[in-house]
Amino acid sequence: MNIRKSLENALHDAMRQKDTLTMNAIRSVIAAIKLAEVETGSPLDDVAVSGIIQKEIKSRRESIADAEKAGRSDLVNLAKQDIAVLEQFLPQQLSETELEELTRQTIQEVGATSISDMGKVMKALLPKVQGRSPGDKVSQMVKRLLTG
Repeated sequence: MNIRKSLENALHDAMRQKDTLTMNAIRSVIAAIKLAEVETGSPLDDVAVSGIIQKEIKSRRESIADAEKAGRSDLVNLAKQDIAVLEQFLPQQLSETELEELTRQTIQEVGATSISDMGKVMKALLPKVQGRSPGDKVSQMVKRLLTG
């Protein structure tokens, strides 16, 4: 079953159970998916849907930081609960060691030797980790391995 169908089924279950937290989190992602489909003019595949879910999670993590600065623990808890709901729909995330190993392999494949080769490495690596690791985490790993 594809991710979008899983989201829709989970939304229906949450509606039956009157779980407003889950409903709101899933509805926001479905709305973002529909917007992206309208922009592209075609249905999205699982990789693109995973990217949207990661984008929504990143947005909520940024909200947590802002809410903590403002002393709003209620908003922090709400965002954390949203993240927990959304993470269920992502493919199994790569561990730190798996990401490092994949990054090292890609560096060897493209023949990268310095930080100036970071673009080549990222171009080859991102399709391999799509949906299984956030882009900023991948970027940090590439930088660390190319400079260290």
